[in-house]
Amino acid sequence: MLGTAPAYLLSWSAWRLLSTMLPSRLYHTVDDCVYSVYQSMVLFFFENYTGVEMYLVIFPEGTRYNPELQKVISDSQAFAVKEGLAVLKHVFQQPRMKASHVAIETMKEHLDAVYDITIAYEGKLTAAGQRHPAPTMPEFLCKECPRVHIHFNRLDMREIPVEPVFFRRWLHERFEIKDKLLTTFYDSEDPEKKCRFPGESQKSPLSLTKTLPSLLILGGLTLPMLLTESGRKLYLSTWLYGTLIGWAWVSLSP
Repeated sequence: MLGTAPAYLLSWSAWRLLSTMLPSRLYHTVDDCVYSVYQSMVLFFFENYTGVEMYLVIFPEGTRYNPELQKVISDSQAFAVKEGLAVLKHVFQQPRMKASHVAIETMKEHLDAVYDITIAYEGKLTAAGQRHPAPTMPEFLCKECPRVHIHFNRLDMREIPVEPVFFRRWLHERFEIKDKLLTTFYDSEDPEKKCRFPGESQKSPLSLTKTLPSLLILGGLTLPMLLTESGRKLYLSTWLYGTLIGWAWVSLSP
């Protein structure tokens, strides 16, 4: 995987640059092809050299849902009305299906199921019952979000349509189901249903043994760098220029 990633990134970057003046449809066609080849190589590596089971995680929503971005939500709901789709409240209306479709189509011979995962955060409601944005890392560390609820739904590969038109509709139906789950989780007046998902639950407490090793490793790598002048300069430069490059990338990327 590490060996193919640089080649994939280089190929994708070159095509991104060369296709700037070309129609977006042509760019997406080649981009899907390159991504498909990369996924095939990664799958081949894991199956034939490591024997490690692999999970490919895809976020079809494209961007994180934020209840404070009312214009984005209104535009998304207006799109649903225009297309004759169900208007959703807690997720976006138009999940991006290309990456999901390419991944499933490429690996369908090696998969027996796809897992539909829905995540909700406890403690993210105002006194008026309005939903807050997803918690940030500092909020997690300050225990403003005491629990993360994760709902798993196993989907047999035979239930997933192959044709892109039917796959798009199927994916939107999955998001309708997600919206119903989240509506019950956040808005239900029944205390037995509020802030919990249906089905059998399994608690996974975060113990000190799971977090302390990471803290020691991160502290052991960071502290020596901060104790020397050259290390501090490197740390500051990486933080500063990495942030600026990240902002520039987000601003320029469509």
